[in-house]
Amino acid sequence: MADQKSEAALVKKVKDIANVMASAGVGFTDYITQLTYILFLKMDAEKEELGLGSSIPDGYKWKDVAGLSGEDLVEKYEEILSDLSEEEGLIGTIFTKAINKIDRPAMLKKVFQMVGDENWYMMDGDLKGAIYERILEDNGQDKKSGAGQYFTPRALINAIVDVVDPKITETVADPCCGTGGFLLAAYDHMRVQSRDIEKQKFLKNSALFGADITPLVVTLGSMNLFLHDIGVNRSPITLRDSLIETTDDLYQVVMTNPPFGTRPQGSVEVYANRPEFVKTSDNQVNFLQHIMSIVKTGGRAAVVLPDSVLTDQGSTAQVREILMKNYNLHTILRLPTGIFYANGVKTNVIFFEKGKPTKDIWVYDYRTGIKHTLATNPLKRADFDEFVECYRSGHQQDRKPTYSEENPNGRWRHFSEDEVKNADTLDFKWIDLEVKDERTIQEVLNDMQAESDGISEAVLKLKKLLGDIDL
Repeated sequence: MADQKSEAALVKKVKDIANVMASAGVGFTDYITQLTYILFLKMDAEKEELGLGSSIPDGYKWKDVAGLSGEDLVEKYEEILSDLSEEEGLIGTIFTKAINKIDRPAMLKKVFQMVGDENWYMMDGDLKGAIYERILEDNGQDKKSGAGQYFTPRALINAIVDVVDPKITETVADPCCGTGGFLLAAYDHMRVQSRDIEKQKFLKNSALFGADITPLVVTLGSMNLFLHDIGVNRSPITLRDSLIETTDDLYQVVMTNPPFGTRPQGSVEVYANRPEFVKTSDNQVNFLQHIMSIVKTGGRAAVVLPDSVLTDQGSTAQVREILMKNYNLHTILRLPTGIFYANGVKTNVIFFEKGKPTKDIWVYDYRTGIKHTLATNPLKRADFDEFVECYRSGHQQDRKPTYSEENPNGRWRHFSEDEVKNADTLDFKWIDLEVKDERTIQEVLNDMQAESDGISEAVLKLKKLLGDIDL
C-alpha cells in the first residue's frame, strides 16, 4: 500500500510539473523530454552523493545549474544540453539532439525546484519505471501531441511477449522501438526466469536492442529503460534509420510495430541501400523485409502489420511469397479497430519462424464483432486470454481449434496447407457476426472530426504539391 501511495503522489508531482510547463507554453511531448533531461541530471547528482560516481562531466552537473536563476539558468541549461548531446554512451543517447523548450527563466527555475524536492535515484526501479510509463501513456493518449504514433497498447505488447516467450539467454530486438514498450515487456518477462548473476548481467547489458529514427523517441525510450535499471552504462536504444543503415547483427527474437504508410518525401530510397529487397515505397513492407533479414535461423518474430500486407498484390505479394517460402508463418492474430491512436486502421500480428517454409496457418479473429474505444472500452490484457491459451506457446503441436461446424463463429481456426496454397491472400475471414456500432454520439462526432481533419490535411498537402508543379 505504501508503494501505491508513493506512486500516486509522484504521478501527481510530475503532472504538477506538466501544468507548470503548460503555463510556459510547453506541449506534452516537449514537457516529457525536458523532464527527462532534468530528472537525469538530478538522479546523477544523487548517485554521486552516495559515492557511486557520476556519469556526467564536471561543469555540466545538477550542482552547476540548479542554483542559478534568470538568464544565467537558461544559458547554463542550454549549454549543458548542447554539450551532453555530443557525449558517447548513455549520456549522448539520453541527450540526443537535446534543445531547451522552456525559455522563460521563472518557469524553468520552478521545474528545477520541483524535481529537486524529491529523491529519485534510490527509488525502486519498478516504481520509477511505473511512473514514467504513466507519463508516456498519458502522452500517447494526447492526440494533439501526435505522440500516439509511438505508443502500442501495453495490453497487446504483453500478450505478444507472452506467446513469443523470449528466454533470458536470448537476444531481443525492435528495429522501430518507439518508447521501448516491447523491450521493456520482454525484460520483465525474461528477468524472472533465472537468478543466475551472469544471466541477469547479460539480460541488462547485452540481450536487448532497439532503434528509432526520431531523436525524441530515442530519448524517451532510453530513459524508460534506464529507469527500469536496464542499460545503465550504455542504452540498448540507438538513433538509426533501420531501413538504410544495414547491420550484420542477427537476433533470436524480433517483436515490433513498424510505422505504416509511405516513406517521407526526401528520404533516402530504401532500395538504393538494400538492393536485395523487393522494391516498394511502403514502409510496412520494407520493415517486414528488414525484420526477415535480422532474425537468426531458428529465431522467431512477431510483427504488427496492416491488412494491406496480407492482401495487396504486386511487390507486396512478392514479399509474402518470399516470407512463406523461407519462413514458417504459423499464426495470424486479427486485431480490432479502435486500439491504436490512428483512426480506423485495420491491423494484424503475424508470427513466424526462420528456416522452414509455411505450410498450414492458424488464425485467431479478434476483430469480427469486437469493438474497442480508447475512452470507453480500452483494450485490456485479459481480452487476449483466449488467444494466449489457444496459441499454446511451446506446445504448438497441441493446438485445437475452437471453430467447427457446430461452432462456426469460433475465433481460433486452422487452415490446412492446401487451403493456404489455394488462397489468393492471407486475409482469412469466416465469422458471421453483426458488428454493432456502440459508440456514443460524442464518439461518433469525434471520429467524424478526425476523418475531416485527415481529409483537410491531405487536401493541403495536395495543394502544396500541385503548387510546386507547373500545370
